[in-house]
Amino acid sequence: MQAASVIRIFHNPDCGTSRNTLALIRNSGVEPDIIHYLQTPPSRPELLTLIAAMGIPTRVLLRTNVAPFEALGLANDRFSDDELVDFMLAHPILINRPIVVTPLGTRLCRPSELVLDILPNAQQGAFSKEDGDAVIDIKGKRLT
Repeated sequence: MQAASVIRIFHNPDCGTSRNTLALIRNSGVEPDIIHYLQTPPSRPELLTLIAAMGIPTRVLLRTNVAPFEALGLANDRFSDDELVDFMLAHPILINRPIVVTPLGTRLCRPSELVLDILPNAQQGAFSKEDGDAVIDIKGKRLT
């Protein structure tokens, strides 16, 4: 694997989708910069840059199945984008993941196969997700 990379992943090792995405990056022959965003959350400017680069509404980046979402009443549409960013910075668990940054783009990789669209290098071998779903065949070709 390459020692240096220009790929970054905002990763939560407790998340299967995040682990699968990381494995797909590694299957392309790159060891990415791994940012454990729960321990090292992005700064406000960095989070705003990621949201803009993904081209998604701020609300799409919110995780809805975590305790702070309910406790803060975030299902209510009354909050501005700036307020939503404030909540994500105060409670990084609210940031959906994994977010991957490559020279080809920035993407929220849910499902994990979305990372394939922004990886500069081809897959180097077969790959199946943790649940056994085959994603890449033995020749490195995408199955889905």
